[in-house]
Amino acid sequence: MPDAHGLFPARLTAEHVQPQVVAYYFKQWQGFQMPFHTHESAEIMYVIDGICDVELQLSSRQTDSVTLKKGEFIVLDATVPHRLLVGEAGPCRMLNVEFRYVPHSGALPSILQLAMAEEVVAAFLKETESYLVLRDPDEVYHVMKSLVLELDKGAGRSGMLVQLLFVQLLVRIARLREETRQGASEPSDYYVKQSMAYMQQNYDRDMQVKDIAQAVSLHPGYLQRIFKKVTGQTMMAYLTALRMEKACMLLLETDVPIAEICDYVGIGSRQYFHMLFKAHTNQTPAEYRNSMNTHKLIVPR
Repeated sequence: MPDAHGLFPARLTAEHVQPQVVAYYFKQWQGFQMPFHTHESAEIMYVIDGICDVELQLSSRQTDSVTLKKGEFIVLDATVPHRLLVGEAGPCRMLNVEFRYVPHSGALPSILQLAMAEEVVAAFLKETESYLVLRDPDEVYHVMKSLVLELDKGAGRSGMLVQLLFVQLLVRIARLREETRQGASEPSDYYVKQSMAYMQQNYDRDMQVKDIAQAVSLHPGYLQRIFKKVTGQTMMAYLTALRMEKACMLLLETDVPIAEICDYVGIGSRQYFHMLFKAHTNQTPAEYRNSMNTHKLIVPR
C-alpha cells in the first residue's frame, strides 16, 4: 500500500539522491483494461490525446478513479496499486515515464539541493496525497517529450542532458502544482466549486451523486468525502438547500402554481417536495407564498 509519507519518500529530503528513469513509452490504447499492479518506480502518465480512467487502490477500503483527458497527467507514488482503463469509443495516446531514486552523483544538484534552492520544489516534496492530477499548459509535455527523445538516442539514463531534463520536469510540475493551488487554495476546493456550479446549473433535473462526480471527473466516493470536508455538509444536503431557495424565489416572485413548483426545482414527487419545504422553512408552500414576512433561505457557500 502507499507510502505513509505521501507522494514522495521521506528520504528525498534527508539524503542526496537523484531521479533515474527506468521505463518510458509512447503508446496508443483502445478497449484496454489493465489489471491492478504495483511497481517499485514512481510514474507520470500523460494523456496526449483521447480519454482514459486510472483506478487506484489507496487502502483495503478506499478505491479512487480519475478520468484523464487531453493535456492532463497524473503523478503516482511508487507503491500505489493502479490500473489503466480505456474504452472502445476512441483511442487514447499516452506518454509514460517511470523513475526511481538513486544516490546522487555528477555536477547537477540532488533533489535535496534543488528543494533548498526552489521553494516550490520543497513544497511539492511535502505532498501528502499518494497521487496528483494536473492540467498542463503544454510545458510539462514538451519537457517529457524531450526527455524521452534524449533517452531514445541511447545517451544513457544517467547522461547529463537526461538529468538536466528531469530536473526541469520536476520544477515544471512543482510550479504547475503551486499555480493550481493559487487558483484554488486546495485541489479539493476546485472540485467542490465545480460540483457546486454543476448543481446550480442543473438543479431542475433529476440528479445523483454519480452524475455530479462524472461531470467533474472524480470518483463519487472521493468527491463525497472532499465535499463534506470542505463544506461541512453532504452534496445532497447542499442540493436540497439550493432547490428550496429556488422554490422560495418562485413562490414569492412568480405565479407558477404551487403544484408545479416541484417540477421546476427537479423534485419529481409533490408530496416529497412539500415535506422538504416544510422541513426547511417551517411553513407549507402555500403559507410561504401568502406570508409577507418570510425570510428567504440562503444557499450555503
